[in-house]
Amino acid sequence: MAEIVIIGAAIIDVLVRPADASVFASGSYPAEDIRMAPGADAMNEALVLASLGKQVRLETVIGDDAAGGFLRKECQDKGIVLDGQKSRKEIPTGINVVLVGPDGERSFLTNPRGSLRALELSDIRMPFEKEAKFLCFASIFVFPKIKAAQLVRIFSQAKKQGITVCADMTKCKHKETAADMAEAFACIDYLFANEEEAALLTGEADTKKAAESLLSSGAGHVIIKCGARGCLLKTRTEEYTVPARKGTVCIDTTGAGDSFVAGFIFALSEGRTLYQCAQFANACGARATESLGATAWTKEA
Repeated sequence: MAEIVIIGAAIIDVLVRPADASVFASGSYPAEDIRMAPGADAMNEALVLASLGKQVRLETVIGDDAAGGFLRKECQDKGIVLDGQKSRKEIPTGINVVLVGPDGERSFLTNPRGSLRALELSDIRMPFEKEAKFLCFASIFVFPKIKAAQLVRIFSQAKKQGITVCADMTKCKHKETAADMAEAFACIDYLFANEEEAALLTGEADTKKAAESLLSSGAGHVIIKCGARGCLLKTRTEEYTVPARKGTVCIDTTGAGDSFVAGFIFALSEGRTLYQCAQFANACGARATESLGATAWTKEA
């Protein structure tokens, strides 16, 4: 049975590196590397945690197609529990084309009719398994049909079962504020965001002020991902600035934030201190940037 439940998206990434605008002028571009890999926030987190030896259940939606079959097999091979009934005939499995620049930064081609943003509350099996100790909602603001009210229902159920609740986010889509999310945030033990996401949601450009605003909205712990500078961890009584791992050579930033979150949850589940959790998260995020694809590094670990 799964100790950790991950909720969110699972798709396929087709990664191209290096890629730039010259392809549109030449009509053909000899990229050094083109590969297909599992992707999206929840899938990435589940794969990292499974590679670290954790029992994981993935709550997601995929299409009943070849791409969905690829993801189901990936989960089966890695020991990730994926409900076979979560396939939908009416939508294709999401496929993103990820164009990775020479500096490791990315641009995306996405299919708005695919499964990437299709998850609904009814797709999430509740109550959660009694063995579950941690739950992570992999990206707040991704799913149009899962807003603050639906998050409250998910997180409240987890809290009622004594499950530690974690949540990451992407950029807010409709000018939501931290105050708008307060009821949901009050149910979150560990809330993650990168600097841009935190600034957009709180209106605070200063990272520490943004973290304070998220705490004031109800989150128990706030962890701000600061890229090459590491991360900021803030609670009502503690504050740590944890530097990034030294010597990292960035190839591709795809999935670095997801690996960071998965690393933090793993360390937390192992009983490590908050500072040690942040250190391990930084290391996992850094490892992710050293290979093409979100979770390729786990095969080298």
